Amino acid sequence: MAGGGFGTGTGGGDFEAKITPLVIISCILASSGGLMFGYDVGISGGVTSMPEFLREFFPTVYKKNSQPGLESNYCKYDNQGLQLFTSSLYLAALVATFVASYTTKLLGRKLTMLMAGIFFLVGTAFNAAAVNLAMLIIGRILLGCGVGFANQAVPLFLSEVAPTRIRGSLNILFQLMCTIGILVANMINYGTSKMSGANGWRISLGLAVIPALLLTVGSLIVTDTPNSLIARGKMEEGKAILKKIRGVDNVEPEFLEIVEASRAAKEVKHPFRNLLKRRNRPQLVIAICMQIFQQLTGINAIMFYAPVLFKTLGFKSDASLYSSAITGAVNVLSTVVSIYFVDRAGRRMLLLEAGVQMFLSQIVITVVLGIKLKDDVNNLGHGLGILVLVFVCSFVASFAWSWGPLGWLIPSEIFALDARSAGQSVAVFFNMLFTFIIAQAFLSMLCHMQFAIFLFFAIWVFVMTLFTLFLIPETKGIPIEEMTERVWKKHWFWKRYMDEVEDNPKAQANA
Repeated sequence: MAGGGFGTGTGGGDFEAKITPLVIISCILASSGGLMFGYDVGISGGVTSMPEFLREFFPTVYKKNSQPGLESNYCKYDNQGLQLFTSSLYLAALVATFVASYTTKLLGRKLTMLMAGIFFLVGTAFNAAAVNLAMLIIGRILLGCGVGFANQAVPLFLSEVAPTRIRGSLNILFQLMCTIGILVANMINYGTSKMSGANGWRISLGLAVIPALLLTVGSLIVTDTPNSLIARGKMEEGKAILKKIRGVDNVEPEFLEIVEASRAAKEVKHPFRNLLKRRNRPQLVIAICMQIFQQLTGINAIMFYAPVLFKTLGFKSDASLYSSAITGAVNVLSTVVSIYFVDRAGRRMLLLEAGVQMFLSQIVITVVLGIKLKDDVNNLGHGLGILVLVFVCSFVASFAWSWGPLGWLIPSEIFALDARSAGQSVAVFFNMLFTFIIAQAFLSMLCHMQFAIFLFFAIWVFVMTLFTLFLIPETKGIPIEEMTERVWKKHWFWKRYMDEVEDNPKAQANA
């Protein structure tokens, strides 16, 4: 999913720590940033299929949908303004990410999360009170700034507060909250679409105030992370907080490691230039490709526009919202599957299995729609409609236990400490960029490519599965600081980027 997030833990050593109530509460409060992001993703698709909303802001789309003779199965929602309503959020998030990378460093994780909460609150107010398209877009842009800030600060916060042994699972908590946000949004859309009167969409958009308040109040309650305090020179306060969240007095080894990591990170004067060094090339290529591939699975196209998509496929308005609620539930349950298997079956196994399942699901959808759903004729009966829904669910499930959480988790594990913060910014940037491109283009692509859009995504799934097979190494159970020795120097392809650094003094000076 477009949210996700990733951690930048200080290392692999398992220090003495209890799983304290403070850690659990802090992580749940911080994760509400994921809830907000998921809610934004889920709500926009449902709202854009509500006739009252379309009549108010997108009269041409409303006319296309309601007047006999103008109906088109694939092109009924092809409108750049309608797509901009959805995608403007991601464009704003893309820019905000880079600002947020500085605020997380200079002001801390806590303050950055508070800023995200405030952006969310103001953006929600604009959207719920909107009387014209400009207000709607301004609201979405403010929500996008919130997403950019939350996606930078929350995952960092989670990974730095969590004890090492549950860091992977807590990292996926952010993704789980995103999927819960999408599901809740789908259920609310289903409820508001049933209301009499023309203000159902205002309630849908306005209820985003609840996750926004959770994040805002949560960021006021939690303490900043020890890593952030120490990096800003507040040694004693950092040590005191570390004792509090670990629930033990002996935090000296972890404290010293955080101090050392913070000192090493300060020595990197140009983090983005450092990221381009030869020894960071494998990690950078994998991190960027995983973000691009995550979007090219077609998941966000299905999640943003699930109600619109099912309506296009001939499901009536109620049934389309109902169907997207089913896919939302599948998304949540499958993310829980990922939390269980990620440290047992390993990352590669989940990615490879899901690649096959996603590919087959999209091929079946392509064939059924190609035969039965022409632009002006819909022969998709009840039975085949259900079949399409089943395979959409199969696709969503396999994504949710693979590329969804792992598209963020793997980049968090592979960067060396000196490149990790810059690596995160680049990963979030590419994720938001491709989320924006897909959100802006999807309805037009659906109109012009028709059923072949699923074939387009299936081809990309095939490509990313080959990429996984040959180029993504297994990182399960390997401490972060041992990645170079145990992963990169042993990988059939990537080792050449490490060997030259080690064997060639001149290369070492340049690397």
